Amino acid sequence: MARPSSEGRTSRIAELVDTYRDLIPYAVFGVLTTLVNIVGYWACAHPLGIGVLPSTVIAWVAAVLFAYLTNRRWVFHSTATGRAVLVECAQFFGARLATGAIDFASMALFVELLGFDDVVVKTLANVVVIILNYVLSKFVIFKHDDEGGNR
Repeated sequence: MARPSSEGRTSRIAELVDTYRDLIPYAVFGVLTTLVNIVGYWACAHPLGIGVLPSTVIAWVAAVLFAYLTNRRWVFHSTATGRAVLVECAQFFGARLATGAIDFASMALFVELLGFDDVVVKTLANVVVIILNYVLSKFVIFKHDDEGGNR
C-alpha cells in the first residue's frame, strides 16, 4: 500500500487542527482549570484546615474565574461587547453554577456521606464537569452568529 505524501499528511493535520480549533485550547485550559480547582481545594482543605464543602466552594470560584477569562479570550475568541458581555458572563457563571452543583453534590455524597477519598472524587467529578462545560460554552454561551461574532 502506498504511503500518503508529506503534503497529504500536512493538509490532513491542518484539517484536523481547523476542525478542533476550539477543542485543543479548551483541553489545555480545561486541564489548567482543573488544576486550579484541585490545588485550590487541597490548599484550603489540607494545609488551611477548612472543611470539605467550604473548600470545594472556594476552589470552584477560583476555577470559574480562571475559566471565564481563558475561555472568553483564547478558546472561543469572543467578540462580544457592551451589554452582550454581561449576558455572556451571566450565562457562563450560570452554566458553571449548574455544573458546580454537580461537583458539590459529588463531594457531599461520596466524601461526606460515603467516606471516599476526597481528591479522587474531586478529580473524577471534574472530568464530568469539564465535558458539560465545553458543550454549554461551545453551543450556548459563546455561540457565534453568521458573521463570526458572538450573538
